[in-house]
Amino acid sequence: MEATLSDIRHRVSVNSFEEGATLSDGEIATLVEYASQAPSSFNFQNWRFIAVRDSDAKLRLEAIAYGQKKVSQAAVTFIVLGLLNPQLRLPAALAPALEAGILDQATVDTWVGMANGMYGSNLELQRDEAIRSASMAAMTLMLAAEALGLGSGPMIGFDAAAVRKEFALADDEIPAMLLTVGRKGPGNWPRKPRFPTSSILKIV
Repeated sequence: MEATLSDIRHRVSVNSFEEGATLSDGEIATLVEYASQAPSSFNFQNWRFIAVRDSDAKLRLEAIAYGQKKVSQAAVTFIVLGLLNPQLRLPAALAPALEAGILDQATVDTWVGMANGMYGSNLELQRDEAIRSASMAAMTLMLAAEALGLGSGPMIGFDAAAVRKEFALADDEIPAMLLTVGRKGPGNWPRKPRFPTSSILKIV
């Protein structure tokens, strides 16, 4: 528990990475496996990750991220995607819980019916849920990176339409953010102070 709390307190958004450092397929998969433990409405798991590691692909991404060098400098830059129409994938998402006896068929059927009623024709709610779920998964990935001795940095400075075209995103995929991950390099800022708890908390 203490290690987790320490990671939360000491994580910083990294802007300078150790150039030339790499992450293996297994290390990248491990980060995404931890990210997939994040919560999501109805257990939709409405996220996907594109791990941009190839040097040419990173340069293409850097160009549509307004030339931010950290995209290429990091070992990998994830395109974190939120998925629309999550209700269509819900039966598949719940199947393992059904098979394990965590949920029964009646509960699964109820959840699927509720999800179709809530999200089926509500495009605004679908988009909100996509961004929300992708963001929680990205934060979980950042904490996993910190625990594994890596630095990370979330980015919203990119041309979403260009990312969609350059990386052939499906119509139901929304690029929520870019997330750089790698070995921390020199020159990063220390953690910036936060507002005091008393100024952001109301207990009723």
